[in-house]
Amino acid sequence: MKIGLTYQKADEKPVRVQLKLENKIEKNICKAIRIILDDVDSICERDPAALGRAEVLLMYSGVHAVMLYRIAHLLNEKGLPLSARAVSQITRFLTGIEIHPGATIGKGLFIDHGSGVVIGETAVVGDYCTIYQGVTLGGTGKQTGKRHPTLGNNVMVGSGAKLLGNFTVGDNAKIASGAVVLEDIPENSTAVGVPAKVVRRNGAKVEETHSRHPQPDLDQVHIPDPVANEIAAVVRRLEAVEALLKEKENTETGTAPDASAVIG
Repeated sequence: MKIGLTYQKADEKPVRVQLKLENKIEKNICKAIRIILDDVDSICERDPAALGRAEVLLMYSGVHAVMLYRIAHLLNEKGLPLSARAVSQITRFLTGIEIHPGATIGKGLFIDHGSGVVIGETAVVGDYCTIYQGVTLGGTGKQTGKRHPTLGNNVMVGSGAKLLGNFTVGDNAKIASGAVVLEDIPENSTAVGVPAKVVRRNGAKVEETHSRHPQPDLDQVHIPDPVANEIAAVVRRLEAVEALLKEKENTETGTAPDASAVIG
């Protein structure tokens, strides 16, 4: 948009000056479109069921929830909290997903299926995270200030997982379905169980791909079970003790130990 200005000094001819001003509305619209397309493209790359941009944009409730959240967040930042909460509640009614306008969400968030997802006021979600249905990023007690979790980049949170309190989940971490997380989770690790325990991945980072967007590990089946591992360790120790007792008994009675009873 151009605006023409004319000024004249004493005893001089008038001078015409044209000022080129950026249209802020057009600039903000272009920015919003880029954000939406980036969200849609990241979902197309991560969801094998996605048929294309049109389907994701029109049919995915998670996309609708994030788009409306960005409007609510903008209203909240402009000092209109009541209007922001109104948009948030309408979004909840339409999509079944509740995102507080005060939450901070990065680009490329994929809320798959989405029903029952709750993201609290002070929660922070990094770039290209994946959240499945029934997930809660909530607080505990009646604390004020920062009281909700912070997710790093490329984090996957399985269905039904509950992350409660002010802690950080590191980049590329994976929260198993049904886990209840109450403390920090290191990057490149997996949290399983109630309360969640970390199962490290030997420091191995997420494999690099040639995709435009980071690709999270979405496998929610082949996850180590820390409880089963502990039980197996106890069973092995009991078997070893039984073998030693049997060997001692055979030695005292003067008989040869039963080789099948001794576990190497």
